[in-house]
Amino acid sequence: MNGFHLRSRRTGLLLIVLFAILFFMPGTSLGQGQKHVPDHVPPKRSSQIQDGFGINSDLPRDPYIPWNRWWWTRMFDAGFKWIRIGQYENSSDRTSWDWIEQKRGVMASSPELEDYVDSLVDNGINIQVQLLYGNVMYTSISGKLPDVSTPEPGSFHNDDRSLYSVFWPPKTPEQMAAFNRYVEWMVKHFHDRIHYWALWNEQDIGYWNPWGNGEEYGRLLATFVPTVHQADPQAKVIYGGQADPTREFTQKALDECKCASGVDVYAYHTYPGYGQNLNPESMDYGAYLTESPRALRDLVTHYPGIKPDIPFFDDEFNSIPSWIGSDESVQAKYVPRGLIYNHAAGVKTFVWLLTAGTDGNEYDDFGIIHGLTNHDYDFTPRPVFYALQNTNALFADTKFDPSIEVTGPDLPALRRKTEFPFMSYGFRSKGGKAIVAYWLAAHSLPGNAFPPLYATLSLKNTGIAHPVLVDVVSGEIKPLQWKAGTTDTVEALPIKDSIMAVTDEDYFDWPVLPEAPSSLNVTLSGSTPKLTWQVHGGNPTSMVVERRIEEGSARGNWERLAKLNSAAMEYGDSTAKKGQHLAYRVRAANADGESAYSNVERIAVPAKP
Repeated sequence: MNGFHLRSRRTGLLLIVLFAILFFMPGTSLGQGQKHVPDHVPPKRSSQIQDGFGINSDLPRDPYIPWNRWWWTRMFDAGFKWIRIGQYENSSDRTSWDWIEQKRGVMASSPELEDYVDSLVDNGINIQVQLLYGNVMYTSISGKLPDVSTPEPGSFHNDDRSLYSVFWPPKTPEQMAAFNRYVEWMVKHFHDRIHYWALWNEQDIGYWNPWGNGEEYGRLLATFVPTVHQADPQAKVIYGGQADPTREFTQKALDECKCASGVDVYAYHTYPGYGQNLNPESMDYGAYLTESPRALRDLVTHYPGIKPDIPFFDDEFNSIPSWIGSDESVQAKYVPRGLIYNHAAGVKTFVWLLTAGTDGNEYDDFGIIHGLTNHDYDFTPRPVFYALQNTNALFADTKFDPSIEVTGPDLPALRRKTEFPFMSYGFRSKGGKAIVAYWLAAHSLPGNAFPPLYATLSLKNTGIAHPVLVDVVSGEIKPLQWKAGTTDTVEALPIKDSIMAVTDEDYFDWPVLPEAPSSLNVTLSGSTPKLTWQVHGGNPTSMVVERRIEEGSARGNWERLAKLNSAAMEYGDSTAKKGQHLAYRVRAANADGESAYSNVERIAVPAKP
């Protein structure tokens, strides 16, 4: 009994000592443990973002970019919130006029197109569609017009001036009326899933035969604007993305159109120094000589009748590693720089391209994920993919905050030494948390070559209490300390030719959802559908199988069929009945939520053995 009391007193003293240590430990309080800061930026999935950056993508098309390879779902895992579709590289895609109206007067969407649009919507993506190009039944310059349209493979592109090229645009009243019948059908058919509609792609160059013409485009735009708005009053009209930020073309188009008040979004493209290594900030500093996106936006915002708060989309932007003087390390630096430079100016950027269909004219140069070239790196990400995943997680759902100021005594000397400007911008999340992006707007060299540079910076009006440093390209996070006696100054901060960010250690407050399963395939084993798929990262704890019963063109609702352990990569549907037409998809789950969905696969169970 005495021994028991002695042990109890010792235990009580030990608890008191532990309580005192916890109570007086710096940075802790009752009911609150030490703040955990990740060592790398945790990804955000598309479903976790309200607004953000965009990607361009071809729609899946066998055999070059099949849906059941691991590329499509990676846009959801990387946190892209917008997509621009309508081209298959530089040719037409399943949304284009020559695909939708393949028989004169008959509009139809393919089952594949319905699947792809549903996949985007179900996985949290906002869609803009380019409505384009010509249709041989109406716009061909041949004296003999066919009664059917047979869409071409992806191997054709501008400047195709053959008799039956789709790049002959609608110019006559009859041709424009036919084009707008296609427009009306598309807007009505997809009104519940797609809300942004652009007219054409790069109409100022060779996608408009024989060459871009501002007055001709303006006349078509004048009919396009009311067609879209009457088909769906909630829909938004996008002035299609110009290839070059040339003010003269826009001026002529809007003068001819006389419809400026009906344009909801203005879009343009930026590829500074196309074909060679030019840093992205040069889009406003000499890449286009006397023209620039900034000057173009100024023209548009001051054009009579234009909406005072018209949004701007830079809906094609990239810097390609195969260009002269560049490589993949340069691309990984330049593309986030372009996005954040535009973001500070209030411009939404769409990167060109998710994955290249290598039967097109761009081969495998543009995709942030490699296309099909029959190498072991097919459908694997380039370094820029991970840099963009970090950019999306950190800066999506933030707004530029002009009250945040970045100053430093070393910056003038840094400019003299390097001859490149120092860029810095402050942003705030929807919850009011600050993040500061800074970089040297340098001409980056291949081989990830950049000399070590450091500077003391003061970050005014951020409210950051416990600063951390984030390398946006690598995603690495390191703790910082405010200079003694200050709450806003950091000494010896690394200055790079890629974006560095400073934020608070509590900025990374989102859960990490699993990556989407990919490569779903379905085969029959007797009369039992057999599903197989691939599982990826994000710490999944279970797999969910969903099924939909289909009868002809009628599609039922998706129903959960099974919940499996996270190691499962196959499933046999023993409940399938003979004669049924079935569709399947899978997703991963963990304690924080569920991943995006995989591709959809279909199978018909024979009515008889």
